[in-house]
Amino acid sequence: MSNQPLEINGDTKVAAFLDAYPELEETLIAMAPPFKKLRNPILRRSVAKVASLRQAAAVGRLPMAEMVNALRAAAGMEPIDIETHKEIHEYFGAQPLWFDESRIVAKLNEKSDFDETRMPITHIVKHCNKLRDGEILEIRTGFLPAPGIDLMLAKGFLSWSIEDEGDSVRTYLTKPKV
Repeated sequence: MSNQPLEINGDTKVAAFLDAYPELEETLIAMAPPFKKLRNPILRRSVAKVASLRQAAAVGRLPMAEMVNALRAAAGMEPIDIETHKEIHEYFGAQPLWFDESRIVAKLNEKSDFDETRMPITHIVKHCNKLRDGEILEIRTGFLPAPGIDLMLAKGFLSWSIEDEGDSVRTYLTKPKV
């Protein structure tokens, strides 16, 4: 195992984890199909630096504490207490009161609008910055764009994600009315 002690928890950045435990790359990738994107060197240098294991678990639709404990076990560490490491933001849930389909002013689709060489987060931020109060951006992806959602939540936006059939996710972001 690696001789660099890195605490593995939900806040650990994916890139830091992979730098400290390169021998566990395939263990992480095998946990969920979206993690295969970590093999893309551009995404590895960009998204992995900002995405936490908590966000990665959401993207992979895995319980965060279970994923973290599996990685900790593979690294020879004791498990964490699952009850004290709950997910911070519930990405999926009931339709919020602010959602109104008629307020969708822009739509992004991973298959047609995201370039493999650029971070989807920059595309999301660019479109969100154009939204006026109450307007909604719809994002269709094959994964939950948790790092982008968390970034926009930190900027005061609201989000709601729903799963579609066929492993796709629709995420809605809005700039709240003031």
